[in-house]
Amino acid sequence: MQNLLQNLRFSLRMLRKNAGFTTTVIITLALGIGAVTAIYSVVYATLIADMPYPKPDEIVMVWSQINGHRSLVSPADYLDWQKQSTAFQSLKGWRTGSMNLGDIEEPEIVPTIFSAPGFYTSLGVRLALGRDLLPEEAVSGKDQVAIIGHLLWVRLGADPKIVGKTIRLNQKPYTVVGVVSEGQPDRYPWDVMVPLVFQPAMIDRDLHFVNVMGRLKDGVTLEQANAEMTAIANRIAKENPRSNQGLSAKVESLKDDWLSDNFKLTLWLFLGASGFVLLIACVNIANLLLAKGMTRQKEIAVRTAIGATRQDVFIQFLTESVTLTILGGMLGVGFGYTLMRGIMAAMPPNILPGEAVVRLSIPVLITTLAATTFAGLLFGCAPAWYASRIAPAESLKEGARSSSSRIQNRLRQLLVIGEFALALTLLGAAGLAIHSFWNMTHVDLGVVTDHVLTFAISKSNAVNSKPEENAAYIRQVVQNIEALPGVLSASAGTDWPLRGPGFMLPFTISGQADAADAAHRPNTGFSMVTPDYFKTFGIRLVKGRLLTDADNASTLHVAVVNEQFVQHFMNGTDPLGKVINVAQVDPTSPRPGSPQPWIVVGVFHDVQGWTYDRKIDEVVAPFAQIPWAGAAIGVRTAGDPEAMKKSVSKAVHLVDPNVPLSNLATLDHVRDQRMVGDRFTLMLQVGFAVLALALAAVGIYGVIAFSVSQRTQEIGIRMALGAGRDRVLRMILVEGAALAFIGSVLGLVGAYFVGRAMHSMLFGVGTFDSTAIGAVSALLLLTAVSASYLPARRAASIEPMKALRTE
Repeated sequence: MQNLLQNLRFSLRMLRKNAGFTTTVIITLALGIGAVTAIYSVVYATLIADMPYPKPDEIVMVWSQINGHRSLVSPADYLDWQKQSTAFQSLKGWRTGSMNLGDIEEPEIVPTIFSAPGFYTSLGVRLALGRDLLPEEAVSGKDQVAIIGHLLWVRLGADPKIVGKTIRLNQKPYTVVGVVSEGQPDRYPWDVMVPLVFQPAMIDRDLHFVNVMGRLKDGVTLEQANAEMTAIANRIAKENPRSNQGLSAKVESLKDDWLSDNFKLTLWLFLGASGFVLLIACVNIANLLLAKGMTRQKEIAVRTAIGATRQDVFIQFLTESVTLTILGGMLGVGFGYTLMRGIMAAMPPNILPGEAVVRLSIPVLITTLAATTFAGLLFGCAPAWYASRIAPAESLKEGARSSSSRIQNRLRQLLVIGEFALALTLLGAAGLAIHSFWNMTHVDLGVVTDHVLTFAISKSNAVNSKPEENAAYIRQVVQNIEALPGVLSASAGTDWPLRGPGFMLPFTISGQADAADAAHRPNTGFSMVTPDYFKTFGIRLVKGRLLTDADNASTLHVAVVNEQFVQHFMNGTDPLGKVINVAQVDPTSPRPGSPQPWIVVGVFHDVQGWTYDRKIDEVVAPFAQIPWAGAAIGVRTAGDPEAMKKSVSKAVHLVDPNVPLSNLATLDHVRDQRMVGDRFTLMLQVGFAVLALALAAVGIYGVIAFSVSQRTQEIGIRMALGAGRDRVLRMILVEGAALAFIGSVLGLVGAYFVGRAMHSMLFGVGTFDSTAIGAVSALLLLTAVSASYLPARRAASIEPMKALRTE
């Protein structure tokens, strides 16, 4: 213990004596530790930590399985599952939607969960006020009760006596029976919970719209629950072969069940990237310690000569490394916390599950401690070992150059090569992400996004409204908006461009062979729009004509299709005049009706829908021929669409003052929101790559600078024998570039494997993208040459006679 304390005191003295060196090492290590701490905090909270519920392992999701793919559940199946299953303490069904919140200064749309009673009780979520929904409230006529979230309660005035009072939802009074507690439930994607009530028309095995969550009974395993649900699903399929043939059930843990495989892969890749940054930092520190050790050869020789053993020297140097590690780790935790807060602030909403509580938890701090210890051993052992191998007699000789110095120089060069290999791997990942993002931003969207305002509305008295009333209401709204100064055109439809079609419906084409079973017929996107829809959004006509005001309820049913539909289903024939039979949509029924014939009168240019990598077949019909109670409105303006929000809102409220405008945003904003997740991912990848590049530049600068200092006499002799300054400059630059080139070549292997791992996350980019890899390799070599320039210029400015007198 006494020796340990003595070594520690000596280490602190040496580190304080070399304040610049100590500061550089601590900051370098803090950058690596901070990156690992921040990313691991997110990974741990999302993928590893238990959910913040009592007995979280018992909470599961139950899905329908259709041809091996999971699906939402039909109400009829859900009700049968409740009656027949014995593996669950409870099975709770729900669906999400929205409701109009009225009787406030500005009506608004609130995200809503329609849930079976006891949902919060089953999860174990505490209510701050009131109670959970009761079974008797899941009945039509008794279902006008609501539980509101904490954030909505605050927006409504934070009334502590709100339980028992009413709020107006969809123009009906709902009694508030509970308020959810503050904290983790605030991250749920809904503000209001109301009872889930199935109308008779909804209890249909062909309609799949229910999510089902269960809590297993004590002692029941996931495998046992799956076996039981498979047996129940098979029994239901035998009893209902038309609707349930080939349909099974799958029980999965709620943990991470809503996260896509790509998102999980992204998190692990980020953690790997932060680990690479830590490794590069460790390599830099090892180089610094090796260089420092070479300047302390005489000190070590003296200590050895007066009795210190190699073990004593090794332990002393390792103690200095561990001391640096502790100081760097402490600073790294602070940096990691700040970085974590910054990442969470920049992260788009609803990317992480509501159960993920991202913070510096004890497991995260333990992992940080382990990473810090590993880093200390990694960068401390080699310098300590080499220091312990110094020969006292050789080091004490005047002007001696030991063979260990040459070995250390080789080791430092190898470390820099490894550093550049790691850096190229990170830069390669960033290059692929940049190329992918560039491809996304240059996709032909099929619309003109500037100067367009979009929003959605729904009639306040939409229930039981007649089609002609719906048509009149939407027509009046559009006319009011078009009458505003600065509005060039306005339109309504069941969807907006860039957000996908309003419906996906089965169809056939007259004159073509089709499947007898409707379930096996292809689906197409189907929308209804007013005539100025194409003008408002700048959608180009390819063939035939577009929809007009003459296409109304009293004329033939006509439609226009997109190029993708023609290419996919028309077999090279002229689409004009063809008849498409599409399952009819009915605002009063939850399921599609009998096929409705539509005559194709035009073809329009493809418009991007949900994703960048897949086009959607689309059939677009006149809104007047299938009027809807709600609509997505588009407004093209002469000036800034943001400045038109208030006047457009007033124009809508002149028709119905109780209608809230939801999703009010410019089409430019809608376009940008499609890429918000990709932009965030790109930001992190580029951030890690820049950090790795900076550390690699520092590393090669240190190696070249120290090499120049060690070769002062050699350079002086070369210049005395006639070597010009340009030749010396070129020699040093070539040395730095050679190290970077070798590291880059080795890094290509890592870049290839990272590219394979990222392939499913990229758009229009191959596993090994030569453009991206070539660009980042050139950047890495340029960085190496730039970092080598200062030491090279210093070498070229050496005075030969002074160098020859240098020890």
